[in-house]
Amino acid sequence: MSRAMDTINTTQTLRDGETMISYDGSFELGFFSPGNTKNRYVGIWYKKVTVRTVVWVANREIPLTNTSGLLKVMETGLLVLQDEANVTIWSSTHTSNFTARTPVAQLLDSGNLVLKDANDDSLDNFMWQSFNYPTDTLLPGMKLGWNFITNLEVYLSSWKSNDDPATGDYTYHCDPRGYPQNVLRKGGVEQFRSGPWNGLRLSGIPNLRKNPIFSFGVVINKNEVYYHYELLNSSVISRFALSLSGVAQRITWIDRTQGWVVSLASPTDNCDNYRLCGVYGSCDIANSPVCGCLNKFLPKDPEGWDRADWSEGCVRRKPLNCSNGNAFLKYSGIKLPDTQHSWFNESMNLEECKEICSRNCSCMAYSNLDISRGGNGCLLWFDDLVDIKEVSAEQQDIYIRMPSSELESEGRQREILIVSLSLAMGLILLGVSLMLHTWRRKKIDRQLRRNGRHRLEYVHNNHTDIRHNEDLELPLFDLSTITKATENFSINNKLGEGGFGPVYKGLLEDGREIAVKRLSRTSLQGVNEFKNEVICIAKLQHRNLVKLLGCCIQGEENMLVYEYMTNKSLDLILFDPIKNTLLDWPNRFHIIIGIARGLIYLHQDSRLRIIHRDLKVSNILLDCDMNPKISDFGLARIFGGNETGANTNRVVGTYGYISPEYAVDGLFSVKSDVFSFGVIVLEIVSGRRNRGFSHRDHHLNLLGHAWILYREGRSLELVESFLGNLCNLSEVLRSIHVGLLCVQHRPEDRPSMSSVVQMLGNEGVLPQAKQPGFFTGRDLMNDETSVSSNVASSTNEMSITLPDGR
Repeated sequence: MSRAMDTINTTQTLRDGETMISYDGSFELGFFSPGNTKNRYVGIWYKKVTVRTVVWVANREIPLTNTSGLLKVMETGLLVLQDEANVTIWSSTHTSNFTARTPVAQLLDSGNLVLKDANDDSLDNFMWQSFNYPTDTLLPGMKLGWNFITNLEVYLSSWKSNDDPATGDYTYHCDPRGYPQNVLRKGGVEQFRSGPWNGLRLSGIPNLRKNPIFSFGVVINKNEVYYHYELLNSSVISRFALSLSGVAQRITWIDRTQGWVVSLASPTDNCDNYRLCGVYGSCDIANSPVCGCLNKFLPKDPEGWDRADWSEGCVRRKPLNCSNGNAFLKYSGIKLPDTQHSWFNESMNLEECKEICSRNCSCMAYSNLDISRGGNGCLLWFDDLVDIKEVSAEQQDIYIRMPSSELESEGRQREILIVSLSLAMGLILLGVSLMLHTWRRKKIDRQLRRNGRHRLEYVHNNHTDIRHNEDLELPLFDLSTITKATENFSINNKLGEGGFGPVYKGLLEDGREIAVKRLSRTSLQGVNEFKNEVICIAKLQHRNLVKLLGCCIQGEENMLVYEYMTNKSLDLILFDPIKNTLLDWPNRFHIIIGIARGLIYLHQDSRLRIIHRDLKVSNILLDCDMNPKISDFGLARIFGGNETGANTNRVVGTYGYISPEYAVDGLFSVKSDVFSFGVIVLEIVSGRRNRGFSHRDHHLNLLGHAWILYREGRSLELVESFLGNLCNLSEVLRSIHVGLLCVQHRPEDRPSMSSVVQMLGNEGVLPQAKQPGFFTGRDLMNDETSVSSNVASSTNEMSITLPDGR
């Protein structure tokens, strides 16, 4: 029974079975039994949420054993919980100097239970408030941190179990030591830290971004330090809570599904384990093993490192010696090191920061404090740097102390480069450029001859069209340059591996980050794909195509050098249950539009008409701003004039993305890419792969499932659950509709890519979508697999059979 009140005074009591309800009906306070226990507790929960979700517990350590408990306000200004024998089992405390003549307990609309004077409506004059004593939940308006005046710390602690709200193993704090950062501890031992606040977010939580749901930040002054957040949309129910297993989660209620959805979680992966890689070690979850040393550092215990024991960390390859002079080397794209032993100043600029660090040999590194307005403030580290992780977010640079000799070599190389460029310009003016061009052409011819071909070829309208090497004005990299940039193709720099061969991350001496695709010597199709990729994209320039910077053809080595994409490939984020929260709806729609514009360029706007033939989410790379870049042109085909398609006996591509007419009859065209694009759109909206998709009500693939929902007017059920009501419903429905138009069985029914962009951007009426190709979901292969098959039998190729679309 609810008494429908938000306040009790000294003459009233709250009995088991009665509740208090906040004025706006958001929160309810009363007695409850968690899980399967019969013990009774006083707690606060959401009133408007159908699944009872408790956000605060009074007597979490001492439960009532029956339903005879009473909650009352004493004349002394205390709130007490008593059992049937009038024994007080829980009581509030006096946390301020404020006293009340007529004390009352009131449940506020924020979920805060306060003790105050009945005649005082001030929001500051509380004798006590539950927001100062949270359990496992941080509500909007709460302060996670320290009040130095009262010496009170507000922190979260997990429940012991679902049946027991007593303090569990994990606690979550805003640590004020050095420069503040949030830390997760288990039994007092640090497990994870958020990294320091940089004006935009916490350095180690790159997916905590500005959003339309809540604002957040850290407040630092002489009186208090705390982390807080505020809801921007009052209709959204969202909370920050610490789970039983020690995961700090952002959780949002979705009315449509009547359930809670986790949209953000920390820690997210092994690289979030505190000090995993030791001092000066850097963790990258995309690498195997995940730990590596920072550039110009080496493992302190190489044998232990080989055994995956990284506890000793790394050391500078040249030791520091203040008397011989030190300098600072810039590192970017990392979670800033532990700031327990740091010092900061909000008014200094970066040059002043460098100066003060230079004068103190104990200062190991410096950085800007705030990067939100171009960079200001100063942060200094006075101990070995620990807990570093590769992150994909706005670049925040840190400058680490190094021996001057480490930078002198780089300086000499830059001087040599400048002189060389000056001489080159002079030679150009004297007409020597023609000789250099001829030499370059001969070098490429010579290297290609060694690999078995003198000319780069591609099939054009059933004839062999020879593209002479002089058409390819592509920069050549020396093998020594690539070897140095990738640290001799270190396993720590390996980004992945495909049919072509492994791909490595590299850093050129001019500071550019690169991705190096190295042709495997055991690859059967690598040479052809290498040549094809050079032909296709050497002269293509578009913001939604990955940029080919050059190649290396030397001895047995054939390598392509690309710009490095910070966020790697779309599939690594989209299909990851944790990382996919990085992709809110605006980001997803931005990616869809970007892919479409890249395809328009390939199909009609570039100097050559190109059909990609292997378009899939793993071939969509994302830069630091989540801009999509189409990559991997090894299977692409080039056409001229008005040609838009061809026939082949050799079907190449990837299961789940190949169009029906191509897989069955070997017919490919620009509409084959349109089909693949439609599959990608539906995968982006749903967060599910087309291949391997399963549903309890049928055995169709993702295309079939989307088609059924579309016919029944239930397309919104396709949307990834955590997006919920946080997306533009009109854009979502239009994207699903356009995706289904692109995967229609007959290629002539599919729109062109220019029509796709127009349909996505306008609110006009769209044509009805017809049944998609490959409507059924045969279990050909569980994993995404690249296909290369001949219709005729072949000893070198794998024959496949794909189902006809209905």
